[in-house]
Amino acid sequence: MLLAIRSLIQTRGQASLSDLALHFRVSPEAMQGMVEHWIAKGQVRRQSCSSCSGGCGGCPSARAADIYLWTGPDPRPGS
Repeated sequence: MLLAIRSLIQTRGQASLSDLALHFRVSPEAMQGMVEHWIAKGQVRRQSCSSCSGGCGGCPSARAADIYLWTGPDPRPGS
């Protein structure tokens, strides 16, 4: 599943935690743990929600709004 997660973020360029959880039919908490693998490898970066007044991560809905951005190598041939 880790490779499928990487492939989806890589193909789309970015994906939200809630979209990934729905796509792979797992809880957001479980998905966050799996995406952390790619963050640790430097291929994905988390961009947190800043819309709530308490700051990022201040509520459960803020965590679900996290966006994961692809930062690894360009997947296009010849790039």
